[in-house]
Amino acid sequence: MSVLCTGSIAIDQIMVFHDHFRNHILADKIHTINVSFFVPTLEKRFGGTGANIAYNLRVLDVDPILLGTVGSDFGAYADWMDGHGIRRDWIRVLDDTYTAQCFITTDLDNNQINSFHPGAMDRAHEAPISRVGESFGVGIVAPNGKQAMLEHAASLKAQGIPCVVDPGQAMPIFEADELIGMLEGASVYVVNDYEWALTLEKTGLDEDGIAELTGAVIVTRGEKGSLVRRGKLQNGVRLESERSEIPPVVAEKVVDPTGCGDAYRAGILYAVLNDLPLEVGARMGSLLGALKVALPGPQAIEHDFGAFRDRFRREFGDDIG
Repeated sequence: MSVLCTGSIAIDQIMVFHDHFRNHILADKIHTINVSFFVPTLEKRFGGTGANIAYNLRVLDVDPILLGTVGSDFGAYADWMDGHGIRRDWIRVLDDTYTAQCFITTDLDNNQINSFHPGAMDRAHEAPISRVGESFGVGIVAPNGKQAMLEHAASLKAQGIPCVVDPGQAMPIFEADELIGMLEGASVYVVNDYEWALTLEKTGLDEDGIAELTGAVIVTRGEKGSLVRRGKLQNGVRLESERSEIPPVVAEKVVDPTGCGDAYRAGILYAVLNDLPLEVGARMGSLLGALKVALPGPQAIEHDFGAFRDRFRREFGDDIG
């Protein structure tokens, strides 16, 4: 069995401005801003939530099914995927648009000015789950085009396939009833602590109310670790609230946090796929996040499951197969 990864497939164009934005943006002229930043270096990195999760599943020796849409400029990214064992069987290429991409300019204070072009991602619903011609044991609905996220969540639940919902940075595009609809019947709802606060505010529900809608809620908290909370069993039998605090894994160094959340989610998906406790998956995710933050780019951890398994045993004493 495999894991279905739905979510964005994107290209990041990263530039560094060797000065400070504050020296060039005048506060009293912000209403008529017209500035140009000289950026002597340009780095292209391959990312997107769906693709990042798929990449990190390969670290865990899982052969993921990546479902999404890309544009006519996909060639170099396709070569990257081929070189890292990420199959492209169910990626749809839309020749009349570009692959989603983010243009990131960072100054010497680590302030950022970003522009995001959704491109093919806005049409991700044109690659429905129904066109996937192979079986899978769990699917994740990660940030993507709004219509695609709603339809993917509904499709997974209708088929009785465990559904992990991860709205991430797409949270603001959903109305309260839409978000509640995605949550209801999901196996796992995973968010960071900021997104968890937004969930409570947007839905008007308290923690118990959210927990009752789903099989489990997982809240990541960066260097503070993560929280696993169960609200009910899959057959609908209500449980008393169960909370598990998952400690963080201390990173050897902090280089680039981009994609750490996606790496963490690969651990959760591995646990669901292999019928392991979510706490084990959260610990796997913590280790993946620590490995990722020490490397540049969202797709960076070496694909060596044996080395990961050995490191996991040293950290936690658990056997993950």
